[in-house]
Amino acid sequence: MSMLAAAVLATARAMNTAGINRGTAGNVSARCDDGFIITPTGMAYDDCTAADMVKVGIGGTPPKVGAGGTAQPEYANSGTALGKRKPSSEWRFHHDIYAARPEAGAIIHAHAPFATALACQQLEIPPFHYMIARFGGATVRCAAYATFGTQALSDAMLVAMQDRCACLMAHHGMVVFGGDLKEALALTIEFEALCEQYWRVLQLGQPKLLSADEMARVSAKFMDYGRQ
Repeated sequence: MSMLAAAVLATARAMNTAGINRGTAGNVSARCDDGFIITPTGMAYDDCTAADMVKVGIGGTPPKVGAGGTAQPEYANSGTALGKRKPSSEWRFHHDIYAARPEAGAIIHAHAPFATALACQQLEIPPFHYMIARFGGATVRCAAYATFGTQALSDAMLVAMQDRCACLMAHHGMVVFGGDLKEALALTIEFEALCEQYWRVLQLGQPKLLSADEMARVSAKFMDYGRQ
């Protein structure tokens, strides 16, 4: 478990180093046998150690942290969040994505500059480039706005991510999942690059889009993309 926590922290730091996220915004998690490990709320990743990562159990209830900074005893064996820190305020949508999407092994949420700019305009990304299919369909949807950390936000994201592994979050940012932390980070970087490209295309006028037939062909080719 400590190795997975260290990998979650390393991924969060790599996300910031890549310019995908800044400060304490965003969060990273990875599935484990009986729940997931997630970054803590409001802590700079450079100030964290692996021990600061938080385990959230399959019950998906946030921890009650006592005055001394440790989880209260009644949570010791309850299948809920454990550890001395509170989980990210967005732990709920991580929990719900893992519950709904068994193929998700790791999740990254970021306030990436170009993704966030599009999300603040509530824009869906259409098939302006064939690589959109990398994320599961002919478009990348934008989830309806809801207050951060709420069930309403989680519900909206699950709708936007149906048959997709990424979505924008209105007036918020983006979320991406992959089979593991390495894949999730690679997809997150790739998604922000597509968001930047679409933002630049919009400066040139009305985007020219690929047909539904072509996107169907590309989607089929991506079924075994990268598999050796």
